[in-house]
Amino acid sequence: RNEKVNWNIQLAKEYCFNVTDGTHDSPKAVENGKKLITSKHLKEFSLDFSSAKLISEEDYLKIIKRSNVKQWDILFSMIGTVGNTYLEKNKIIEYACKNIGIFQFNGDINKAYWFYYYLKSSKAKEYIYSHLRGSTQQYLTLGDLREFPILVPPIEIRNKIITILQSIDRKIELNEKINNNLEQQMAALYKSWFVDYLPFSGIKPESWIESDIYSISDVIYGAPFKSKLFNTERIGKPIIRIRDLKEQSFVTYTTEEHPKGYSLQYGDIVVGMDGEFRPYIWGNEEAWLNQRVCVFNNKREKGKAFLLYTLKPLLNHIEQTQVATTVIHIGKKDFDAFKFYLPDEKVLDKFDDITSPMIWQIVNNSLENKRLAVLRNSLLPKLMSGELDISDIDF
Repeated sequence: RNEKVNWNIQLAKEYCFNVTDGTHDSPKAVENGKKLITSKHLKEFSLDFSSAKLISEEDYLKIIKRSNVKQWDILFSMIGTVGNTYLEKNKIIEYACKNIGIFQFNGDINKAYWFYYYLKSSKAKEYIYSHLRGSTQQYLTLGDLREFPILVPPIEIRNKIITILQSIDRKIELNEKINNNLEQQMAALYKSWFVDYLPFSGIKPESWIESDIYSISDVIYGAPFKSKLFNTERIGKPIIRIRDLKEQSFVTYTTEEHPKGYSLQYGDIVVGMDGEFRPYIWGNEEAWLNQRVCVFNNKREKGKAFLLYTLKPLLNHIEQTQVATTVIHIGKKDFDAFKFYLPDEKVLDKFDDITSPMIWQIVNNSLENKRLAVLRNSLLPKLMSGELDISDIDF
């Protein structure tokens, strides 16, 4: 066991160089400007700028004067889905934050990494859950972030633990980069074929007919499972809610066997129907689909990539054009209204021959990442508690 006599508790306001947060205002959107990110843009190893709002240079400078993100700072979602984290590794940063906590480290990499991993620990999550406020939308205050207690080991032990966890994260991050690259290739190919019609002399073939989403896909909606039968002790079968899609993780389980429930399968295209509309390729194991989540199952044996990249502009258009005071929604009427030009079978087959291997590599990489994350998360409490003796390990 690690000797924990010399481990101590420090508050974030003492441990970090500074603890601040982004703006809570809503600057006006502009066509050309600087990116404004919120919690929904935080991914584990990257920031998803695809739906980020652009704001004026004046508003941007006003925000970063108070909360300028620098390399090795940690971004923390403090409103809505509380507790998502992102460690900024880039030197050049050209975005501002809204409703995001910022733990600043003045370039101290190991201090940042220790807190980044500590935030994933059960002790950190206990603090987060016990300090959540708000009945409709939960949040932590900036004061809560500054008072965050951190268990800090001696530097030698701290650095060894970081090295072990980093070795797993590097593989996860590499898989994510490969997946992002494959998705960009497929998106570019889709645009070339089905938007710009480049293989067809830049003109849409006359044989392509206007169609709807139901011509290529069945739409299956999740069922209303009883929340009183939910548990976090891994009893029964996992149930996927909107909040679980981004990380494709299993948080909640249910013992209920819903007669009309859909069992989400490896490789399914799944979409949340509230808040943020994005099609995900399911890269985890089987799970129940909860209400307000739906699956698009392509009717053809081939065609998963065509369906995925046909859905993306539909969902993006709905997200950009809906106006709501709180959470925006999507439903059957939106899917009914969506039209696109359906290519002939030969074109679809050729497109699928190119993209199908990419799709399944993405799914397989995602599944490997889930298993690596399980390994990392099982090591994390043992390393943090001193249960694993790493004092004699040399790196």
